[in-house]
Amino acid sequence: MDLPDYPDNPPSPDATGRFTERSAAEWVTFMAAALILLGLVGLILFDWQTNQNRPPAFSVAVSEAVRVTDGRYYVPFAITNTGGRIARMVQVTAELNITGVDDETGEQQIDFLSGHETKAGSFVFTHNPQGGDLVVRVASYRLP
Repeated sequence: MDLPDYPDNPPSPDATGRFTERSAAEWVTFMAAALILLGLVGLILFDWQTNQNRPPAFSVAVSEAVRVTDGRYYVPFAITNTGGRIARMVQVTAELNITGVDDETGEQQIDFLSGHETKAGSFVFTHNPQGGDLVVRVASYRLP
């Protein structure tokens, strides 16, 4: 019994059990999809490897939109962990310096801030922060 000779790609069975050859369009589509999948997996692994060893670093953004309620000034802020590792117990402090008035301070504590995560909060003051010098910074954090 002689078997037919197929050049490079042997036929595969279809749903009825018969063998059919793959078309060039099917092979091109398969290769393109495989390359895209491999590229995505490679990018994810690269990002994971480069960011997992970066220590926590923080960026604090203070909003210009101060809200006044019941004679108190609410100053919204957002903190972002720009590092790769997790930070716990992140302490954010704010100090308002107005000439001729006692300094006001505020403190927030963020329990958990993973890499590239952003959380928001507000500081509350009795004097208008736009009339003085407001300094918001990260004072401390702990590693898990």
